[in-house]
Amino acid sequence: MSAVAVKSRRLLEEACRRIGLPASGAEPIRIAGNAIWRLPEGVVARIGRHHGQTVAERELAVARWLTDNGVRTVRPVITDRPVIVDERPVTFWLELPPHRPGTAADVARLLKQMHQLTPSPSLGLPPLEPLAKPRRRIAAAGILTPDDRSWLQAHAERLAAEFTGLPAGLPFCALHGDAWNGNVAVDESGTAFLLDLENTCYGTPEWDLVSTAVKHITTATVTRPEYEEFCSTYGLDVTSWHGYPVLAAIRELSMVAFSLQIADEHPHARSEAQHRVDCLRGREGPRPWTWIAVP
Repeated sequence: MSAVAVKSRRLLEEACRRIGLPASGAEPIRIAGNAIWRLPEGVVARIGRHHGQTVAERELAVARWLTDNGVRTVRPVITDRPVIVDERPVTFWLELPPHRPGTAADVARLLKQMHQLTPSPSLGLPPLEPLAKPRRRIAAAGILTPDDRSWLQAHAERLAAEFTGLPAGLPFCALHGDAWNGNVAVDESGTAFLLDLENTCYGTPEWDLVSTAVKHITTATVTRPEYEEFCSTYGLDVTSWHGYPVLAAIRELSMVAFSLQIADEHPHARSEAQHRVDCLRGREGPRPWTWIAVP
């Protein structure tokens, strides 16, 4: 077990101790930015990042709000507040039945349901700020050369200026914030569930559609027929909107910045992170680019 996983398990055991839940037999599902553990009795624990209490509280509130409004999503259990251990929030969720990742059409179907809802002011959804995380991750990335860091920061500044001048699009609504097929699970009956609610915010719904378009155009991991079904299910092809190039470029930068953060935590991801930087800088030829998943 890696040092990161050992530390994560220690946090998990302390959180479980505080609420009287046994942690023996816990198995890691994913150890990355947010660590996810499977516990006995059908419970999944999610360990957020440092100082992430506000985000974790919003995740729990959004999950309850979506469930109350008929949108299938993960459901909190055991406690309705995060347990804070060493400034990291730990939340507990009902484990989903056996499932597979969603299709592009599954993503579109859930987004359409969510975008049609009117969010309660009590949710405290923050405004969409798609460059906030990439900027922090680029500034903190340990593997970047000074030249690459300078270029990425300047690129982020250019995109920030363009984001403020986006053309009018669909009416603002509650957003998932990181909508892609990996954040949708489909059980054996075909029921789709929306996962990973930490980026939920309020803004232009086109942002939730851009990720699948980028997977089609930039990384070719969504086929043309799959993308056409996505557009047909939602009722819009976001690539026809004049603001698409800006949001797509921000999404690409976000994917690069995420890989940089993971590379600092998991050295085996460094080559992929550098490859993504090289793609963005024009060193690897035109799109589509071959990007492999990082933990």
